[in-house]
Amino acid sequence: MNNSVVKEFVLLGFEVHPYFKAQLFTLFLIVYIITMIGNLLIIVLVWTYKNLHSPMYIFMSNFSFSDMMFTTNVVPNLLSILLKEKQRISLDECFAQFYFYGTLGSTECFLLTLMSYDRYLAICNPLTYSRIMDSNLQKHLLLTCWGLSFTVTLIPVALMYQLCFCGPFEIDHFFCDLAPVLALSCSDTSVLKTETLVSSIFVVLLPFVLIISSYTCIILTILRIPSTQGRQKTFSTCSAHLLVVCTYFLTIITVYSNPKKYSPNVNKIRSLLYIVFTPMFNPMIYALRNKEIKNAFRKLFMTVRKKII
Repeated sequence: MNNSVVKEFVLLGFEVHPYFKAQLFTLFLIVYIITMIGNLLIIVLVWTYKNLHSPMYIFMSNFSFSDMMFTTNVVPNLLSILLKEKQRISLDECFAQFYFYGTLGSTECFLLTLMSYDRYLAICNPLTYSRIMDSNLQKHLLLTCWGLSFTVTLIPVALMYQLCFCGPFEIDHFFCDLAPVLALSCSDTSVLKTETLVSSIFVVLLPFVLIISSYTCIILTILRIPSTQGRQKTFSTCSAHLLVVCTYFLTIITVYSNPKKYSPNVNKIRSLLYIVFTPMFNPMIYALRNKEIKNAFRKLFMTVRKKII
């Protein structure tokens, strides 16, 4: 049971001139709106057009939904901090925000792994792909991704509730990330830090290794295709996903690399890249790199245009 003296925290956000806070508020609001529209559009396209009812696009729509929830967990609160300068948040709200942050971040790692496995089966085992990746397997894989994510984050949150916070109560960040919260604890945090390291190996490192392994096999298979046109056509089916994987995991490495000198301001900028901007770029990558998504978007645009006219 938590016996903390501190019952709420204050999120400090960004220590910048009020003029720049207005500029940041406008920027983050625009990015958030674009993120929500872009990812919602992916979901609508996938569930509207039958030619997109394949496993790859069903997994993609789940990833877009996760992106929407991931950024919504933090950005509205970030906008509120920019308006109020400081934002009070209770311990329960803080831990809940971290829980959903960890859960949705884990979900995205697992979904990207699932998508790479789907591409591996489609390219390396095309004759058995339809038989293996049937609707039942898709459902079970998706349930496993979401179920594991909601479960794995319960452990660090449960351990956080055992910590005591005696003061200070100001978090030098714009959301309840683990490191700045632990820095305020007057309890021994070694067990929680160890657990977090183990979880990171399971949630980030293992999926990344599996993705690299899948794409190694995919690339070797593509190189064995005799025609240049065949190689290009096959690679185009997974190029968008590969680009999203690179963007996503590079930002994770950037955010959670541990420099010897911890700088709160640098950490905030890194977190912005991961939480605010990456979810905006993902639907853009799919829209620009995937022909079927582009064709579905044109059909939707023409349909909406005819109804308006």
